[in-house]
Amino acid sequence: MTTHSHTEEADATNAYQSLAETVGHDDPRWAFGSGVEDVQGEIDSPVPDDVDAGDLAQYCLMLGDDALICSHRLSEWVSNAPELEEDVALANIALDLLGQARVLLARAGLVEGGRRDEDALAYLRTEAEFRNVALAELGDELDFARAIARLLLFSTWRLALLQRLLDSRDPVLAAVAGKGVKEVAYHRDHAARWTVRLGDGTAESHRRMQDALDVVWPHVEELFRTSDVERRLAEAGVAADPEQLRSEFDAVLDEVLAAATLTRPQRPAIGTIGGRGGRQGLHTEQLGHVIAQMQSLARQHPGATW
Repeated sequence: MTTHSHTEEADATNAYQSLAETVGHDDPRWAFGSGVEDVQGEIDSPVPDDVDAGDLAQYCLMLGDDALICSHRLSEWVSNAPELEEDVALANIALDLLGQARVLLARAGLVEGGRRDEDALAYLRTEAEFRNVALAELGDELDFARAIARLLLFSTWRLALLQRLLDSRDPVLAAVAGKGVKEVAYHRDHAARWTVRLGDGTAESHRRMQDALDVVWPHVEELFRTSDVERRLAEAGVAADPEQLRSEFDAVLDEVLAAATLTRPQRPAIGTIGGRGGRQGLHTEQLGHVIAQMQSLARQHPGATW
């Protein structure tokens, strides 16, 4: 995840250098994703008064893990998408989410005392230490309709969440939201357009899009369960209360599904086990496979840089 800068003059023909270098605080190539010039200064911002640092660290992990794991799932489509342009589009969406994850994980590591940086949090935690929702980790078996269904639900929910974080008392969450709203609005639009294209296309594309929604829909309910950490931070003006996002989520989905001639799935929600779900470190069996792949290089070569 670490991006290294260079002091030599920029070479416009070097693709790797152009991705890593910045020209200013509005440079869209800046992978950190905060949209501000002094990234480290932003991450070092003090914890707001009357806010528990442990709660804030956990919340940043939640949102950072959502973005990190969903980003990894989307990256699996590079070279596998049905069109070359879609390879690029899904890769860009994955990079947007990775940028958000970097800031959020860096903030979590600093707030918890600086014991772990963003790389340690991404590559050295165990499955039970991740705090992402199950929707982010779901595999799609390279079924494009299922990937689009997952992205539609995830981005619709995350956009509603980020819009409420624009006024967060934590400056890092507010900054991530400020840039993330623009990014995720595109993610949602991209997924919605594909949903309509497939749902209102041929009989076969309609069937496959409906089947894909049916598969991922049982994980929607988890998006709107409020954990104790989220409840305390929402009361402090720092976090968004997931329960308050449902009406907006439903309104957007109703509009998209109507245009796509699709039916809202009537599938029972997947519940918790002993009151625990992804936010408490209890995941589907699929997360283990995700992090094994994601962490393999870092664990084989600890401390390596490039």
